[in-house]
Formats: sequence, structure tokens, C-alpha cells
Amino acid sequence: MDILKKLFPYSFGVADVKDLVIKILVYVLGGAVVGFVLGLLPIIGGILGWIVNIYTTVGWILVVLDYLKMLK
Repeated sequence: MDILKKLFPYSFGVADVKDLVIKILVYVLGGAVVGFVLGLLPIIGGILGWIVNIYTTVGWILVVLDYLKMLK
């Protein structure tokens, strides 16, 4: 669990629904912006975009799991 908290520090500490929505929006919009910018690069951008997509997807899933108190 400590490793997850070091890799995804923004995903933990959700107090209410407002925090949940804001953190999910930051992950989704941040991933979209970074994905768009990396999409302008031919090959490297595709690989890095794929990594960013995985990171943001895992990040917002951890936000939801933390909000539901399913992580210890």
C-alpha cells in the first residue's frame, strides 16, 4: 500500500463527493491534455501516451476505491 501511495499521491485523502469529482476530473482532463500533446509526436508519443493512459486510469480507480474505503 505504501508503494501505491508513493506512486499515486493525489489519489488518496478523499473526504467527500466534491473531492471525489474534482480528483476524477483532474485525472481525466489531465490525461486527455497530455495524451493530445503526446499525440503530436510520432512513435514516442504513442508509447508515452499509452503509459499516461494507464497511470490516469489506475489513478482515478484508486480515488474511487479510497472514497469507498476499500483500501487500507
